[in-house]
Amino acid sequence: MLYALKKNIPLSWVQAYHRCLSWCAAFVYGNPSEKMIVIGVTGTNGKTTTSYITAMALEASGFATGCSTTALFKIGDHIWINESKMTMRGRFALQKLLRDMVMADIKYVVVETSSQGIEQFRHAHINFDICVLTNLTPEHIEAHGGFENYKQAKIKLFSHMSRSKRKILDGKKIEKVAVLNSECVDAKDFIMPEIEKVLWYDARDSQRQDMEWGSEFTFKHISCRIQLPGKVNVENAYAALTVCDSLGISIEKAIAKLSHIRGVPGRFERIEEGQYFSVIVDYAPEPASLSALYEVVKKMPHKKIIHVLGSCGGGRDVARRSVMGRMASENTDMVIITNEDPYDDDPVIIMEDVARGARQARGSSENIFIFPERRDAIFEAVKCAQEGDIVLLTGKGSETAIMGPNGSRIPWNEVEIAREAIRAKMMYT
Repeated sequence: MLYALKKNIPLSWVQAYHRCLSWCAAFVYGNPSEKMIVIGVTGTNGKTTTSYITAMALEASGFATGCSTTALFKIGDHIWINESKMTMRGRFALQKLLRDMVMADIKYVVVETSSQGIEQFRHAHINFDICVLTNLTPEHIEAHGGFENYKQAKIKLFSHMSRSKRKILDGKKIEKVAVLNSECVDAKDFIMPEIEKVLWYDARDSQRQDMEWGSEFTFKHISCRIQLPGKVNVENAYAALTVCDSLGISIEKAIAKLSHIRGVPGRFERIEEGQYFSVIVDYAPEPASLSALYEVVKKMPHKKIIHVLGSCGGGRDVARRSVMGRMASENTDMVIITNEDPYDDDPVIIMEDVARGARQARGSSENIFIFPERRDAIFEAVKCAQEGDIVLLTGKGSETAIMGPNGSRIPWNEVEIAREAIRAKMMYT
C-alpha cells in the first residue's frame, strides 16, 4: 500500500519534499558548507578512493581535512567506517557531519556525491567550490530510466556548483572549479559557462609503471609512488593532485602524503594472516570496476585466480548479472557465485542469472559453483586456494550489512570473515 501511495504522488511534490528537507537541514545546522572549501566527487567508479586520497593529500596544506564517503568518514585524525550503506547520508545527518567539521576547524572537506543522492537533493544547500568527475559508465540505469538520465543527474552537481554564491574565506574569493577526466568522453557536457576554471587531468601522460602492490608515475614531471596498484588508482591520484594544484597546495608535499596511503577499506584491501596465497577484498559491484580490477590482478604473479562474486538486487541493473558472470568466467580459473544484496528480489534467481553468464562463456559448468550462503562461499574459496593463488572477494567491500527483503539487514564484515577462513585453513596446514 505504501509503495502504491508513493508511486501515485506527483514527482513535483516529491522533489519539493526533498528540497524542503535539504533547506531545513542546512538551516538547523547553520549552513556549515559556507565556512569551508567543499570538494564534491562524482562519477561511476573511483569516487570513494578519489574522495579519501584527495582529503589526505589536502593535508599537505597544513590544515585539517574531512571527508564523507561510501566507505568511511574523516574529521581530522578521526576516521570511522560508514555503516549506513549510503554513499550520501541523509540530509540532516550530512549537514550535521559538516557542522561537526566546522567545529573541528576543518578547512577542506571532500563529499562523495552519488547520482541518487543528487536526485533526492542531498547535495542542495551544500555550497561546493570544486567538483570532480572521475568517469562515467552505465550504472543504476534502471533506477534512473536510462544512461542519459543517469548522466544528467551527475551534471546537476556541476550546475548546482556553478550557480552557488562565491565564498570569501580568509579574505580571499573562492573560485568555482571543475576537475574533469580527459578519458571520459562525456566530460565536456559537465562544463558550465559560470564556472571560473576547468581543469583536465589525463593519467595517460603519467609514464606509469606497475608494481605488484603499487604504482609509480609522474605528475607535472614530478615522480610519485603510491601503494595502490593499477591505472585506475593512478587516475584517482591524478584527480587528487589536480585538486591540490587548483588550490595552490605544494604538489611535492601532496605527493609525499599520497605515498603513505595504504588504501581505503574494502577497496583492493589485502588480507594478511601469514598465508601462502593472496586474498583481496574489493567493492567492484559492476562490469567497469570489475574490468579494472582484473587488469590489476592479472598482472600480479599468480597461479590460479579464484573469484567469489554475486550481483545486487533491488531493481539494480538486472542486465549486468550475466555480464559479470561472463567476465568472471573469462578472467578467472574458479568462479564461486554467492549472495550479495538481494533486497526484495529472489537471491536464487540473481545467482542463477550470474551463473548463466559464466556457463555460457565457459561452455560448461566446470569450476563454476553456487554457494547461497556468502560465508560458505568465502570459506570454500580459501579452502581451495593453493600456494601462489589469488582469492578475490567482490561486491561487498567495507559494507557492514547484507540487505534483504523488507529493509532487513544482516550484519556483515567481509574482511573479518576472510580472516576467519584463512586462520581456519592455516590451522590445519
